[in-house]
Amino acid sequence: MKRFLAALALAGAVASPAMAALTVGASAPDFTTQATIGGKQFTFSLAEALKKGPVVLYFYPAAFTKGCTIEAHEFAANIDKFKAMHATVIGVSADDIEKLDKFSVSECQSKFPVAADPTFKVIKAYDTLVAFKFAARTSYVIAPGGKVLYTYTDGNPDHHVENALTALKTYQDEHG
Repeated sequence: MKRFLAALALAGAVASPAMAALTVGASAPDFTTQATIGGKQFTFSLAEALKKGPVVLYFYPAAFTKGCTIEAHEFAANIDKFKAMHATVIGVSADDIEKLDKFSVSECQSKFPVAADPTFKVIKAYDTLVAFKFAARTSYVIAPGGKVLYTYTDGNPDHHVENALTALKTYQDEHG
């Protein structure tokens, strides 16, 4: 019964859109957390990443689930477009770092980092917590100054990458 309820909660978190709490123009909460790329762990700092350019911060419910795998593959397939706009991409979930070590290799194809937030500190700061145990599928584009440029929440992974690229292009066109 517990597994059924957990599966039902995850299905609801993935299937139904939620409202992102941070709006365009809001200050993005700074954070530092454990992350992994290609199975190699490191400490990710939003403040440090923003010194290099915009950051695409995306939250996803759980590694190795269907929608999260689709989204990770899509970000990996488009990583060169993000890099061309000097943007850093990082995914965040409540999964532990050991699970994400594997996910970063197989699904992210070692092309961008994913961060572990098992205590929900970052997930709560960005108000993406759903069903008390998952992050809503939410994408943010954050300007180097720390302001939210774009936010999008939808359980369907299909438009997150495309929308983030469009938001970055608009930012780039306006800021050179």
